[in-house]
Amino acid sequence: MFEQAFKNIDDVLWKEAGCTTELDYTEQTSWLLFLKYLDDLEQDKKTEAQLQGKKYAFILDKDYRWESWAAPKGPDGKLDHNKAMAGDDLRDFVTGKLFPYLHGFKQRASGPNTIEYKIGEIFGEIKNKIQSGYNLREIIDNIDELHFRSQTEKHELSHLYEAKIRNMGNAGRNGGEYYTPRPLIRAIVKVVKPKIGERIYDGACGSAGFLCESFDYLKSKGNLTTKDLSTLQGRTFYGKEKKSLAYVIAIMNMILHGIEAPNIIHTNTLTENLADIQDKDRFDVILANPPFGGKERKEVQQNFPIRTGETAFLFLQHFIKMLKAGGRAGVVIKNTFLSNTDNASVSLRKLLLESCNLHTVLDCPGGTFQGAGVKTVVLFFEKGAPTRRVWYYQLDPGRSLGKTNPLNDDDLAEFVKFQKTFADSPKSWSVDAKSIDLTTFDLSVKNPNGGEEVQHRSPKEIMEEIAALDAESAKVLEKIKALI
Repeated sequence: MFEQAFKNIDDVLWKEAGCTTELDYTEQTSWLLFLKYLDDLEQDKKTEAQLQGKKYAFILDKDYRWESWAAPKGPDGKLDHNKAMAGDDLRDFVTGKLFPYLHGFKQRASGPNTIEYKIGEIFGEIKNKIQSGYNLREIIDNIDELHFRSQTEKHELSHLYEAKIRNMGNAGRNGGEYYTPRPLIRAIVKVVKPKIGERIYDGACGSAGFLCESFDYLKSKGNLTTKDLSTLQGRTFYGKEKKSLAYVIAIMNMILHGIEAPNIIHTNTLTENLADIQDKDRFDVILANPPFGGKERKEVQQNFPIRTGETAFLFLQHFIKMLKAGGRAGVVIKNTFLSNTDNASVSLRKLLLESCNLHTVLDCPGGTFQGAGVKTVVLFFEKGAPTRRVWYYQLDPGRSLGKTNPLNDDDLAEFVKFQKTFADSPKSWSVDAKSIDLTTFDLSVKNPNGGEEVQHRSPKEIMEEIAALDAESAKVLEKIKALI
């Protein structure tokens, strides 16, 4: 039933002039899902209060509750068509009254980790793009069929929502930056092994895939006490996200996975000055896939000891600083980081090797990230002791990866198994830190077992080589002309 409702919603959005991309579809579905979730949450809390002989204080005023404006019901429990708005009335109410009212919660909330603050933040960041009130009515009717009452319902909805995020990522353009393949995230989580009681952080959380998968991993341990569940709900998962749409998706994704008021802050993480970070701000576990290829302004670069415009390199410095002593991290980064010869790359590799134990490098094949033609590696490190040995694993699924043939959990099973003992194999080997060049700190993936040696060259190096070859060709041509 849920699957059909999602399909119906997409079919209506496809007809809507204001929604032209998968990103629009996900954004518009998200705010409506959020309001339906909020209504179910409030109804459950009202019932709970009544059972205890108490009166429940609703978060939303009566006129702005789902049951009043979106799905007023008659005595038979069915939609009351006389009270239900449609057409221009519905669109004007949503755009002119509902959104401004909900955005106002940001000012009225007691703090950023409250559900009230999240409501205000979400509805200040996104706009209703459904221009036809009749299309909006049809979508609302489909959303009203969805329920968030049981864990089973939430679980099914979370799978459908994840599929929506994946489709958005596969649609290319800037959708891909919000989606890290879940099999890769699950493998990273298994290697880092977070524990209940540890604080887990992603400073570039996108759709919150790392936080959601960590939550599922910790919940699957079983035999959790009420205290454990309370810890998971409020004191375990922390994220920051710069982009409005990703922020909204992250909140909704975590809610669907079972976190009622996610600790996700809408901010540009990199504007924080590293010098201001204190021990109380640090985390036990950091899991992230920071955006790469972006460029940060000069004033943002001033916040970092190693100044560079490359966003991912600034994030890596941030993560090292944000880890507690003994803290563990799994971070996805472009593979050119391992070998770039510019000052920032060399300095950053030196910092990583000297302040952390970089124990594992997972080399991912091309096509791991749909719609992004960039090769990546995953760095696994522990803070507080220098690197002694680096274990490399060259992931090779034995097929070309693509939209119709994505990475799966089986592809990563050997890596997770071998990593436990840092086993040698045709795809894995270790490098003694003493053998690393102390001038370049080059960490290139070079398989000594006859595997392909992967060349990591920066665009600048490639262009310089092309220019050199062109110059050489010109000289040869000159010689030929002279002979003729």
